[in-house]
Amino acid sequence: MSKPNEKNRSVVLKLVFLVALLGIIAIGIRTYSEAGSNVETLTAEVLTHTVGRQALTVSITEQGTLESRENVEVKCKVRGENTVIWVVENGSVVEEGDVLVRLDTLVIEDTINERSKYALWSLSGAESSRANAKRAALAVKEYEEGRFVIELKTLEKDLAIAESNLRVARNMAQHSKQMFERGYAPEVELTEKVFAATQAELGVNEAKNEIRVLKEYTKPQQLEQLRGELKAAEANRDSLNERAKMDGTRRDLALGEKELCTITAPKSGMVIYPSAQSWEKTPDIEEGATVHRDQKLLLMPDLKHMQVKVGIHESMIERVSLGMRAIITLPEQELAGSVLEVAAIAEPASWWTGNLVKYETTVELPELDGLRPGMSAEVEVFLAEYEDVITVPVTAVIESVEGVLCWVKLSSGQVQRRLLTLGDSDDVMIIVDSGLDVGEEVILNPRGVLQEARDVSLMPNERMDESSEAGQEDGDGDSQGSKDNQPVPADNKNTSSQ
Repeated sequence: MSKPNEKNRSVVLKLVFLVALLGIIAIGIRTYSEAGSNVETLTAEVLTHTVGRQALTVSITEQGTLESRENVEVKCKVRGENTVIWVVENGSVVEEGDVLVRLDTLVIEDTINERSKYALWSLSGAESSRANAKRAALAVKEYEEGRFVIELKTLEKDLAIAESNLRVARNMAQHSKQMFERGYAPEVELTEKVFAATQAELGVNEAKNEIRVLKEYTKPQQLEQLRGELKAAEANRDSLNERAKMDGTRRDLALGEKELCTITAPKSGMVIYPSAQSWEKTPDIEEGATVHRDQKLLLMPDLKHMQVKVGIHESMIERVSLGMRAIITLPEQELAGSVLEVAAIAEPASWWTGNLVKYETTVELPELDGLRPGMSAEVEVFLAEYEDVITVPVTAVIESVEGVLCWVKLSSGQVQRRLLTLGDSDDVMIIVDSGLDVGEEVILNPRGVLQEARDVSLMPNERMDESSEAGQEDGDGDSQGSKDNQPVPADNKNTSSQ
């Protein structure tokens, strides 16, 4: 290749490189100027909302089910577990005394037969024990007033005879002594008479001892034995009487439970099945189901006093109070009601409730014909109602570390950031206490059209701390306000993409 061609090629490459360098510099200058400019005109595609005054209603809407405020519960009164052999249909209208549920009585009839047998056995034993107790009581009286008196009289008679013999023996001994002293009787005769008197005296002492033993020892021993036998007989009688009474009571209880196996309506009205909660292990009330004592079998609602129970989320329950107005929307009508009761304890959160903590709230309904338990209802509870307040859409404000902000579109097309003080809100609109005036236009979805909005919303907490410290050093609230109200450039690229 010749030298002139090489020289021309080098010049061309230099020109191309210079043009590319100038283009890059021009793009950088344009980008810098766009980023550093404080005023920018928005395109017509940016969505705005004109600030105005309006009425605002803050409410909560939840789904619930109608139920009666006063239910007559029909419960099982039979002990143990029993099988349902027949049950009235759900929603039936019955008269007082109509049969609602029939339970199986086979086991109860077996119990009645068994308890009747035991009751008769116990009654027989009780009658025998009562006879034994009476005999024991008579034995005590018979001894005190009969045998003891006879024995005592016999001993006293023996004592009287012994004392009489003693007097005769002493007289004869005295006569023998006188005759011996006069020489008319021998000494042997005197000795015999003295010995006979001594024997008579011993007989008297023996009779007295027998009487003393009878009174002090024999009588107490006999009475203690007889009274002990009486107490034993009475205790046996009482135990058998109690056993007979208990067996009779069990038999009568089984007879009564047999009657309770036929459950009748306590009043006239509609009969419905209780809706068991999903976590309760309560069997369905149907033929063949097993039920237990005090289990709720059926409900008889009072259709004149109806209510709706709904679950209010824990984040809103503090705002709900008794008497608040509510609108209940039924499939074919709309009713006005009020909050009647708010539960103090929340239902436990679990996987079947989505781990949501809700408080059971009762809404009272007016008296109206045609309402039925189990009907679905949408309940709107009005937490607050405001008249003539400044509102903006919730999509126009963002929360940041500097506070709640929005961006206002000025008449010149510029964008101005505002720091707001907000009040109550619903799902769409929010009350503005300060920071905006009626007639101003706020930008909707500022994150989508303004880079500054995105930057501010992503600002870390350290920036907030630095900003607050800088504000304290300045000591001038107007400087912060001028910063928040400073016009900012619009992101034309993002605007065109909306």
